[in-house]
Amino acid sequence: MSSIASKGNAEEKPVLSLYTDKSWPSHYYLHLFESFWCPSIHVEAVENFQKHFQAKESDVIVASFPKSGTIWLKALTFAIVNHQRFSSLENHPLLTSNPHDLVPFLESVFGGNIQDHQIQLLDSKPDPRLFGTHTPFPYLPESIKESNCKIIYICRNPYDNFVSAWVYFNKIKPESLPAIPMDEAFELYCNGILDYGPWWSHMLGYWKESIAKPNKVLFIKYDDLTEDTNFQVKRIADFFGCSFTEEEEKNGTVENIIQLCSFEKMKDLAVNKSGKVGIAAVDKSKFFRKGETGDWVNHFSPSMIEKLSKIVEEKLQGSGLSFKNCP
Repeated sequence: MSSIASKGNAEEKPVLSLYTDKSWPSHYYLHLFESFWCPSIHVEAVENFQKHFQAKESDVIVASFPKSGTIWLKALTFAIVNHQRFSSLENHPLLTSNPHDLVPFLESVFGGNIQDHQIQLLDSKPDPRLFGTHTPFPYLPESIKESNCKIIYICRNPYDNFVSAWVYFNKIKPESLPAIPMDEAFELYCNGILDYGPWWSHMLGYWKESIAKPNKVLFIKYDDLTEDTNFQVKRIADFFGCSFTEEEEKNGTVENIIQLCSFEKMKDLAVNKSGKVGIAAVDKSKFFRKGETGDWVNHFSPSMIEKLSKIVEEKLQGSGLSFKNCP
């Protein structure tokens, strides 16, 4: 990995100071945007997002670090928030639309030269508006941080997160680029160099805000969501203010949502097997791999475990954030 001073106009892009080479096998560079690594294809979008997005009190923001269970949480959030509107699962939007389309990334919404009519169109979306973001909490627009809109954040343990990222980026890389060996990818990850990294500061930003403002930010751990999905789905509904009634629980509404949004169900839907999504135009099928927890044990060497464990201990020390089933 190499990093050199940007040759761009410093007055035009004062926050853009460094870039890496294409160590992760991708068609874009990673730029150091303020203090996080932003994909070059998203830099303008993040700037537009910061400047132009006006949050509404009823907005719901699904936040995550890449490869942490984003698509699963987007599906669950959409189904939970709309569980009375789409009480019948036969014609549910999740059967015909990818979760990234139903809960679009704000980094995609604000990509390119944003026009007034686009902002007006955004304002006219019916409430509650659902959006996704990978942007770290400190760099969200002030309107999000200062309003009463809800933020739900999903966090995955760094071991599984790394493996998922390594497999994913090799899967979506241009055919002209060689695959990145695991040891090289691991060094980058340990240095925090990954889309929207460092991962530790990303996690901690939302973690600390969830402690300071528990009614504003709900912090969900991927392992907890996997271990007791029923409990977490009801917890999410309570957080959004759309709790399930006793009758709905007796009628199996919670179980139906869990089944509808399950990895196996989403992976097998035709809508998630073809087509592309986002500024990077990623094949929808690439978002689904195993959806398991603990797969890292099949990939980590003893030296990798030792190194990442030390980093986790150092970066998260004193925060209260910890992970199950990890060294």
